[in-house]
Amino acid sequence: MAERSQTAPEAGNDMGNEDAIGGNVSKYTVLPSGYCGQPKKGHLIFDACFESGNLGRVDQVSEFEYDLFIRPDTCNPRFRVWFNFTVENVKESQRVIFNIVNFSKTKSLYRDGMAPMVKSTSRPKWQRLPPKNVYYYRCPDHRKNYVMSFAFCFDREEDIYQFAYCYPYTYTRFQHYLDSLQKRNMDYFFREQLGQSVQQRQLDLLTITSPDNLREGAEQKVVFITGRVHPGETPSSFVCQGIIDFLISQHPIARVLREHLVFKIAPMLNPDGVYLGNYRCSLMGFDLNRHWLDPSPWAHPTLHGVKQLIIQMYNDPKTSLEFYIDIHAHSTMMNGFMYGNIFEDEERFQRQAIFPKLLCQNAEDFSYSSTSFNRDAVKAGTGRRFLGGLLDHTSYCYTLEVSFYSYIIGGTTAAVPYTEEAYMKLGRNVARTFLDYYRLNPLVEKVAIPMPRLRCPTSLSWPGASPWTPLVGLEDLSQGYLPP
Repeated sequence: MAERSQTAPEAGNDMGNEDAIGGNVSKYTVLPSGYCGQPKKGHLIFDACFESGNLGRVDQVSEFEYDLFIRPDTCNPRFRVWFNFTVENVKESQRVIFNIVNFSKTKSLYRDGMAPMVKSTSRPKWQRLPPKNVYYYRCPDHRKNYVMSFAFCFDREEDIYQFAYCYPYTYTRFQHYLDSLQKRNMDYFFREQLGQSVQQRQLDLLTITSPDNLREGAEQKVVFITGRVHPGETPSSFVCQGIIDFLISQHPIARVLREHLVFKIAPMLNPDGVYLGNYRCSLMGFDLNRHWLDPSPWAHPTLHGVKQLIIQMYNDPKTSLEFYIDIHAHSTMMNGFMYGNIFEDEERFQRQAIFPKLLCQNAEDFSYSSTSFNRDAVKAGTGRRFLGGLLDHTSYCYTLEVSFYSYIIGGTTAAVPYTEEAYMKLGRNVARTFLDYYRLNPLVEKVAIPMPRLRCPTSLSWPGASPWTPLVGLEDLSQGYLPP
């Protein structure tokens, strides 16, 4: 790394001290020290003023090196993890080192080979940078914070390059996805607005079940699933989409599940935080997953709406709320795994372990050995803990975690990086595990429809799932990486 200059601040670096970062950079041109003319090719322009963007400040260390500061969550400076920004006005073969210098966490999967994501306008598929070009270390120049540095070589002058912590999944993408499902007029898919966020974004609630289960007086077995209460945990949305895609498909298992269960899904509990590019908090700086005990209708309206619905179902004698699963992403562990609750009743505790054990059999990336059951005081305000204490002994509440980075297949030591499709595949496997749990397997054979044609030879993608194709342009964009 180049030494940081002790001379006067460089041009364009007057964004205040680190504690004063309050907004995203907007088409911010970094000019060399003492330069007064019009920007030239190679004078990088940084931007994060777009949906789910996050980059609060840029300091030029040298012609080849830049310090980048994550903008803290709105109204809460404690959380600085998610980043998502673009770089343009590059010069062909321009080599740079980017240092992200103000992470709020010390432990990170960057220690284990994780790398940032990159795409460009001519190669729009997200790809991971090679781990050999990524370094994670404690830096004395930045209050001994941990710094993640990565080297990159721009290869196409007309391209705009985008870098992110993980695959972005925006509120707008989610709305387009739900709009497309609604237009299909499926009689077993229902979308309603359960409420609105502080900034008036929709809190969507999906119901997926056979219409017979919704007729007046019908008894219902309900599986309730939530996601994106922590907005920067984008894998949650891909897993959630995988669950939805499978449940609305014509796969025989999906048809049987719809006949016997009612799936209630609130896929995006924190739409404001998602839109703003926060990592953990809402617009007002609240970690919503610590406010289940007493959510405010004005400060935590989405949480309040979901809790009221769950309590209403719990008090309905015709409704059996059997599962609550809240989907998250984990920044320090591999694989998918679950957190469950601890109960004094030994039989209930043992029954709670059945679902994750079955999921482990269905999903190669799910680890039962990493699954744990606890009642830590710090987690008392989470959905899993609160609902685990509220609901009766026939209900099971879990947090489903999935790694931001990779999974390790049993019997091997090699980490397999997650792709968007792999996250969605975990969602499909979560959905189909309910078939095993309720012992509905014999009914699948009676569903006399042909097996759907696979859309991709390397992945399951049932009708109703989002189209997926292998990465394109991988060789091209890899030329933008620094050579060994």
